[in-house]
Amino acid sequence: MSTQISQPLQQILTVSELNRLAREVLEQSFPLFWVSGEVSNFTRATSGHWYFSLKDASAQVKCVMFKGRNSYVDFTPREGDKIEARCTVTLYEARGDFQLTVEFVQKAGLGALFEAFEKLKIKLTHEGLFDAAYKQAIPKFPKTIGMVTSPDAAALRDVLTTLKRRNPNINVIVYPTPVQGKGAAAQIAKAIHTANARQEVDTLIICRGGGSMEDLWQFNEEVVARAIDECKIPTISGVGHETDFTICDFVADMRAATPTAAAELVSQDVDTLRTQLSNIWNRLRRRMDTKLQAHAQKLDFLARRLISPLQQIEVKTNQINQLKHRVEFAWQRHLQIQHQHLLRLQSSIEQLNPQAVLARGYAMVQDATGQIVSNVKQLKIKQVVHITFEHGSAEATISSIKSE
Repeated sequence: MSTQISQPLQQILTVSELNRLAREVLEQSFPLFWVSGEVSNFTRATSGHWYFSLKDASAQVKCVMFKGRNSYVDFTPREGDKIEARCTVTLYEARGDFQLTVEFVQKAGLGALFEAFEKLKIKLTHEGLFDAAYKQAIPKFPKTIGMVTSPDAAALRDVLTTLKRRNPNINVIVYPTPVQGKGAAAQIAKAIHTANARQEVDTLIICRGGGSMEDLWQFNEEVVARAIDECKIPTISGVGHETDFTICDFVADMRAATPTAAAELVSQDVDTLRTQLSNIWNRLRRRMDTKLQAHAQKLDFLARRLISPLQQIEVKTNQINQLKHRVEFAWQRHLQIQHQHLLRLQSSIEQLNPQAVLARGYAMVQDATGQIVSNVKQLKIKQVVHITFEHGSAEATISSIKSE
């Protein structure tokens, strides 16, 4: 007689239960971590979420980055980009897809750049290169401004446009240098050293437009920081946009949020100066009128106090005349002082006028690009130059060159 042994039935999972258990195991087993790879199959959904794959030479994995996270990223990954992603492992239960949920992304190598930036910042801080006690004051009324930047940069055009609008009497000398690419940091430092050696400008602006951290990296190099620190000319850093910070910003005597802001810091608006001068004159005139009226009333009061006998009238009259003479002398002296002050202000403004220099027989020479020629080294034989006189201008061809 055979005996049938019954065994308990094994638990049978639904697909949903299986996927849920697998997701829980994955999420518990992998804490937040970084992974690097190449972007492929990138898609931005109408919801704002990003879907893409990360791959290397032998494998790939699906990724999702939700809108609430990708809105904090300052670039959009493109096909083939090398990126680094901070993410967690999960499983999309509806399709059973193994995927990464991305919390943050950055271009590959940025982590190393940030680390190098912080390391150099700490080093230079300890050496005192950022110490405010050693910062130089920026001249309030510079006559000549130096610019370390690329001649083709939009930053240069922005600065020149701002200076022309605010105070066209300020001279500008450009120390040309590449501001991006391999070896640019050494060229920037060389341009700063050149300006420092020549000592022909009152203020030196180091600037370029905005860009990524890699674009601005030349201004995070130690060689540039050392050059700025050794410069005896007051320096302004106008690198990038308002949110960009570089080592150059910390070493310079002053940081400007943008190149345009740097130009505004070094140039006093001529119209504003004229308005201030007019206000000073109006206040001076009102004070003069007030003093005159006060002294007139005092004279009237003293006149009413004149009494007999007649012999005292002459004494009082003499006293009044002496007082009047002192008042007139003091008033004339006050007027002379104020007049001299106004003449000095007027002379300062006139000295900034290039037309006054031309009127003394000087001329302004410019090359074909409009660059002012201040050194024979800028000239070549047969080169055509433009000469501006007090009245009119002329074109000339260089036939010979004599060095200093």
